[in-house]
Amino acid sequence: MFNIIKKAALWFLMLCFMAGVAVAGESIVIKGSTTVLPVAQGTLEAYMKANPGVQMSLSGGGSGEGVKALIDKTTDIANSSREIKKEEIALAETKGVKPVAHVVAFDAIIPVVNPKNKITNLSIDQLSQIYQGKITNWKEVGGEDLKIVVISRDSSSGTFESWDHFVMKKAKVTPRAQMLASNGALVTAVAKNRYAIAYLGIGYVNKSVKPLQVNGITASIQTAMSKEYPFSRELYMYTNGEPTGDVAKYIKFVKSAEGQKIVAKEGFVPLVEVKKAGKKK
Repeated sequence: MFNIIKKAALWFLMLCFMAGVAVAGESIVIKGSTTVLPVAQGTLEAYMKANPGVQMSLSGGGSGEGVKALIDKTTDIANSSREIKKEEIALAETKGVKPVAHVVAFDAIIPVVNPKNKITNLSIDQLSQIYQGKITNWKEVGGEDLKIVVISRDSSSGTFESWDHFVMKKAKVTPRAQMLASNGALVTAVAKNRYAIAYLGIGYVNKSVKPLQVNGITASIQTAMSKEYPFSRELYMYTNGEPTGDVAKYIKFVKSAEGQKIVAKEGFVPLVEVKKAGKKK
């Protein structure tokens, strides 16, 4: 009798353990880029509503932090507004992690100023000189006699690295620049400061800031799709190997027509629109 009770207890414990594993398997952790954050937030909410048994958590911190979390195996999905670096791939391999990229949307990085600023257009060279600290007054680029306040993303940001790629070309950002941790923080800072300039993902531009043309070209879904706008880029979700289970289902949802409607609603360029543009060509 004692042996029967003992076996039953062991089976009960095993079933509890297996149930625990099943529950844990339905939890998806997403970390990384604040640019990708609105896309992830919107699609996450819709996916969880359609799949009530799935638990998901989402946090920002920047593309670099997301990739680091993927390498450290503390996230299932790393959001990134840039491609993973060679050195990050090498480090991942030493830890048995194989980063796989999933393009989920397209974006345009837009320089923005306070709505009271009269400037409407800057060249790439002018932007570079402003961010290097070589141009320090708005009158030098056709504006008022006001000192320029340079605001940038911090170095863990994929948007910072994209700005370096498109504009700075490895030149150093002036040490006088204010380095902020998120797109939202940049919007608030520029909205409150008549002298400021910053750069944002297209989905974050709103009426509280004024977007600038670059080389005379206005950023839009159309010019981002055609790559006519010079600061166009892909937005990524990275996984460790090809995704399986709920992670695979979620990423498939993000890329679906329904998921891409959310991408467009958040102000970014959906993949389906890019495919249509490609067919027209």
